[in-house]
Amino acid sequence: MSLTELAQEFRTDKWGLHFYTEHYERHLRHLRDRRFTLLEIGVGGYARERRGGHSLRMWKWFFPKAQIIGLDIEDKSFVDAGRIRTVTGSQTDEGVLRRIVEEEGAPLVVIDDGSHVPADIIATFHLLFPLLPDGAVYAIEDTQTSYWPEWGGSDSLDAPDTTMALVKRLVDGLNYEEFVDDDYQPTYADRHIVGVHCYHNLVILEKGQNAEGTNKREVLQERYGTL
Repeated sequence: MSLTELAQEFRTDKWGLHFYTEHYERHLRHLRDRRFTLLEIGVGGYARERRGGHSLRMWKWFFPKAQIIGLDIEDKSFVDAGRIRTVTGSQTDEGVLRRIVEEEGAPLVVIDDGSHVPADIIATFHLLFPLLPDGAVYAIEDTQTSYWPEWGGSDSLDAPDTTMALVKRLVDGLNYEEFVDDDYQPTYADRHIVGVHCYHNLVILEKGQNAEGTNKREVLQERYGTL
């Protein structure tokens, strides 16, 4: 079954309310037969007791050899089953994130479907992304809250502390080798993000070694005194 079909089968809002599954399948299908750890932040099901875990079950069926971990601020242990384990804790708690990595191995796939509050999303990214291996895929869902002041976002497109402001900086960071400020010190993200894919309310990041080099000294000969 396709990921969209599985989303419909398990009634996750990753298809229908949102339309994420076709993008996920494009970026993750190469892992379908791999053994790895997938971490999803946010298990869902808060409107009723003992609800949630729909997308964890979807991931389990799409990745038949993967270990599926769900992190949630509420106890969701009723979702636990073969190859599905839930952890109770905050997505911004460094100790919790490090414990997951130590116990389950560094995730190859991370999906942030947690609080959707930009400050939490940014903090989680800076804590968790450096712990991931090259080849990892890091997804941020429901980025619409970046534009909603009621959710900690901003109605100003130039606000520096929203989720999408972070993403815009990451896009610039992809090209840090082209900066003409020779005093600029590349960040960890600059040096380890090799792809940024933006869709409606969804961002997918690829981790690797971002060091392809630049020809700016050859092209900008007047600037660099190489005429």
